[in-house]
Amino acid sequence: MSKILACTDGSVYAVSIYDHTAWAAERLGASVDVLHVLDHHRETASVSDLSGNLGMDASAELMARIAEVEAARGKVQIEKAKVILSDAKKRLAEDGVNEVNVIQRHGSLVSTVEEFEDGADLVIIGKRGESADFDKGHLGNNLERVIRISKIPVLVASRAFKPVEKFLIAFDGGASARKAVDYVANSSLLMGLECHVLMVGRGDSSADQKFASAREVLAVAGFKVKGEILDGDADEVIADYVIKQEIGLLVMGAYGHSKIRRMIVGSTTSEMVRTCQVPVLMFR
Repeated sequence: MSKILACTDGSVYAVSIYDHTAWAAERLGASVDVLHVLDHHRETASVSDLSGNLGMDASAELMARIAEVEAARGKVQIEKAKVILSDAKKRLAEDGVNEVNVIQRHGSLVSTVEEFEDGADLVIIGKRGESADFDKGHLGNNLERVIRISKIPVLVASRAFKPVEKFLIAFDGGASARKAVDYVANSSLLMGLECHVLMVGRGDSSADQKFASAREVLAVAGFKVKGEILDGDADEVIADYVIKQEIGLLVMGAYGHSKIRRMIVGSTTSEMVRTCQVPVLMFR
């Protein structure tokens, strides 16, 4: 049986993560592990910083009181985690997911995802977490790192879930883009949906051949493929295509070459995840 690893911190993206997870679980016939991680560094940083500011002359009594406050804060965070996971299980059950396992851990989200993604087929995470700067549109601190270490596809949930009827593969001929094509062709996740494939920039004969090969792989898998090669800046062309064609899901590699070469921070991938109002399924 397929398994999905869904990451939540109870932020405003939580409901969307559960909705995307339920959608994917139904299409894959998958069980779900919901993961919540308490970051040790964030829990202990305040007491460490404060003790440093107080200096060597701080009384033992004062330091003991500070430690008690931090211990109480830790207990609150643990109780909060229990509530978040209970709510996740309830919402997923209401959406028809019968097999849900909740996991609470202390440590870093990145290392914990790396540990628990074994045996999973898909990781789902929100664009932004509890501490992200929404006013500036920054992505979550952990998002890039999770994508970099994950050996399986990562579905980045948008702010609100909408049923997916059309998806777009942003194809550049690179290894991760070809991996995305192979996944789509061999998985039930997107089967039966309207398939679009877009390459930005007219390359050499080798690039054209890879584009034609990608379309053929998808056609053999049963998709009716709408393919286009367009000129322009990759981020602008892809974003414009998503809007005009009413695309519900963007599929792309996290690493690539040609016009989609520099990936993640300050790149086409980062820009697509940050600005597109649709979920993004990513491969490295």
